[in-house]
Amino acid sequence: QVQLVESGGGLVQPGGSLRLSCVVSGITISRFGMSWVRQAPGKGLEWVGDISSEGADTYYGDSVRGRITISRDNARSTLYLQMTNLQPDDTAVYYCAILAKYWGQGTRVTVSS
Repeated sequence: QVQLVESGGGLVQPGGSLRLSCVVSGITISRFGMSWVRQAPGKGLEWVGDISSEGADTYYGDSVRGRITISRDNARSTLYLQMTNLQPDDTAVYYCAILAKYWGQGTRVTVSS
C-alpha cells in the first residue's frame, strides 16, 4: 500500500519561511519524479513544481518560482518543499504526489499577520 504523508504546514507571517516534508512508504521513490500541488481555499488545484527521480532536475510554477526549492532524499524516501518570502496568496493545502496517481492527505499552510 502506497502512502504519502505530508507535514510541516502551519501559520506563518508574510515574509516568513516553511519547509514541508512528504514521507513515502510502499513504493521506491527513486524510480519516480514527484510533484507538489496546492489548493487555495475555494480554488482548484495548482501545480507548484516537480523534481526528477534522482533530484537532478526541478521545475517550478510561475507563481512560486524564485521563492521555493524542491528537493528529495531518496534514502529517506522523503520529498521536501522549502518556501521563502511567503505571501497570503500562498495560503493553501499542499499535497505531494507521484505520477498524479498517489497523493498525500495534504498539509495546510496559512500565511497571515
